[in-house]
Amino acid sequence: MCLGIPGELVERVPEHDDLAVVDVSGVRRRINIGLLSEERLVPGDWVLVHVGFALSKISEKEAQAVLDYLEGLGQPYADELDALRASDIT
Repeated sequence: MCLGIPGELVERVPEHDDLAVVDVSGVRRRINIGLLSEERLVPGDWVLVHVGFALSKISEKEAQAVLDYLEGLGQPYADELDALRASDIT
């Protein structure tokens, strides 16, 4: 199962305008933010991440609500986090 998971933007990748590092439940990875180029994303912003792409900018309140819901899913969410950890860049 693939889920859209909230991630907090940690930093932009200077040499690539369409890449950023996000923190997703303690896992950091690079994602493509090109679909949100008009949003002017900055560190601290929250985005909904799906298969390595930021699909939309969301509020911190919305991000927390989604994270609470996903944690309630149990194993599917744990599986998704395991997949993210496999691609952790830290």
